[in-house]
Amino acid sequence: MSSAHPSGTAVLQAIAYIRNDFPTKFGLPRQSGLIDTLEADIVFEPAYRNPSALRGLEGFSHVWLVWGFSQAVRTAWSPTVRPPRLGGNTRMGVFATRSPYRPNPIGLSCVKLVSITSDSPKGPILRVCGADLMDGTPIWDIKPYLPYADSQPNATGGFTDQQRFHQLDVVFPADLLSKIPAYKRNTLTSVLQGDPRPAYQEDPERTYGFLYAGFDVRFRVAHGTLTVLEIVPVDGK
Repeated sequence: MSSAHPSGTAVLQAIAYIRNDFPTKFGLPRQSGLIDTLEADIVFEPAYRNPSALRGLEGFSHVWLVWGFSQAVRTAWSPTVRPPRLGGNTRMGVFATRSPYRPNPIGLSCVKLVSITSDSPKGPILRVCGADLMDGTPIWDIKPYLPYADSQPNATGGFTDQQRFHQLDVVFPADLLSKIPAYKRNTLTSVLQGDPRPAYQEDPERTYGFLYAGFDVRFRVAHGTLTVLEIVPVDGK
């Protein structure tokens, strides 16, 4: 729901929140769809738990999520930003990037719709794959992906076409990997292969870490190889 004001602004209400294994943004895929095994649930707010609102959605394979950068709200905006994929030193226009630091902190992600559960205690729940949102991110709207209109096979990617997306080799000692639930291991390994570090950081002696599925995953990267150093349970798990 939104209400218009004379100034041209609108007040948005979250219709749902996403629930997944990433309580912080570090470690999240940089774009939606990069890791198709990364599952998440969309849990609707009480006012929107009406199954009729989802009638017909089961026929679509993908949906668009319109959501809010809940940790990137600023009172002022800059016309240029430093995209990490350009090393963090080159400025580009904010409207030529997907930076979270925007005049309006709004994100857009295309995700795979896996299932719709209609009879949970929390009302209808959407299970999706490939979302690049951290746990607790507010969802403003959900729209079906339309292949005949949304797919553009001849589209160009601007300055991102010049960047090489590489994957790291991952060394994950078996004793550490065994601490992760078996059904979450492939997803975590894919996240690590995608290089969670900021693109401009290349310190082989630095230890990085991020939270995933109740664990603190700590690692180093040197010469194209990521080595997992520790898997530390969080909150007594």
